[in-house]
Amino acid sequence: MPESFSHINQRGDAHMVDVSNKQLTMRQASAESLVLMNTKTLDMIIEGKHHKGDVFATARIAGIQAAKKTWDIIPLCHPLLLSKIEINIEADRIKSCIRIQANCQLNGQTGVEMEAMVAASVAALTIYDMCKAVQKDMVITQVRLLTKSGGKSGDFIAKEINE
Repeated sequence: MPESFSHINQRGDAHMVDVSNKQLTMRQASAESLVLMNTKTLDMIIEGKHHKGDVFATARIAGIQAAKKTWDIIPLCHPLLLSKIEINIEADRIKSCIRIQANCQLNGQTGVEMEAMVAASVAALTIYDMCKAVQKDMVITQVRLLTKSGGKSGDFIAKEINE
């Protein structure tokens, strides 16, 4: 584990990390977010009765767009040419929530963790936006990195969260 933050220089100033000397490697990351809601709202989405249309399809497209624009949103992120973005969305009637998993991939000099987390977050925000007329007290939670591979720091797999 590094002993200092990579985005802080020797003077303590924030800066973009120079990746020009890093090796090109296959880099992958997956992240998740959850949207907690009442069963009435969840049923409306699952049954396709939402007046704004297909909530999952819209959230999926929003997540893909967000991953591609991460460098515009997060100040010190590099612009990346992602080769794959996949957004998986599942409804869980037992827990009354929607789980979003974003997977990003590229062959490059820097990781795609932020792209995956931004994608999962924006997909969740899109679900909230589309459903807020029906339920304003939905909760977006558990935005986290699940896995990452590639690069000098190696692989990462998140531990299960005990609920």
